[in-house]
Amino acid sequence: MSVIAEISIPATEFELGRIMDVSDSGTVELESLVPTGERAVPFFWVYGADFEAFEETVFAASSVDDLVQIDTYDDRVLYTFEWSVENDAVFRAVRTVNAYILNATGTGDSWRFELRFPSHDAMSAFQERCRECDIGFEVIRVYNPSKPDLGPWFGLTERQREAIVLAVEEGYYDIPRDCTTVELAEQLGISDQAVTERLRRAIVRLVTNTILTSPET
Repeated sequence: MSVIAEISIPATEFELGRIMDVSDSGTVELESLVPTGERAVPFFWVYGADFEAFEETVFAASSVDDLVQIDTYDDRVLYTFEWSVENDAVFRAVRTVNAYILNATGTGDSWRFELRFPSHDAMSAFQERCRECDIGFEVIRVYNPSKPDLGPWFGLTERQREAIVLAVEEGYYDIPRDCTTVELAEQLGISDQAVTERLRRAIVRLVTNTILTSPET
């Protein structure tokens, strides 16, 4: 049976947390992590940070190639870069045990991950790998996706709920569609690419926390 765990890790304990240094004022929200062999392409929002200082820190990291601004708004920027996963013990452990990152949000102090593991043994293996690498972490809660203790939104974040509710209300899922991701993006104040990714993550989370209970799927 699959299991979901919410885990907090200090930002200084793993490479991506150190790279994405947003000091005390900013927040990072991972939108997606696209694997490309031994490297990965993360897409992430940075909110309320010193963006110039943030970019200097990222560019200074030897494992990062070509930081790119995808979208810019008054208080947030969507970035992407190519990055070597092999240098990060946390993400290496996630990949090794075949876990799936449902959500990842970071501040200057710590990151909070929501991870879906294929089994309790896989979760234990992830924790053991973190200990072997001297990575401190706190398990906030563990639950089975079939259990009804997910709150009123079945584990959706506020932003994911906002996006998928708007998409349904505006007819995005109607046949034919009554609106586009561009129109949804204008209402949400983000890019159409970010809308697509947010809807995808919302659907994955809803399915995971409602009907996906078999460990083989």
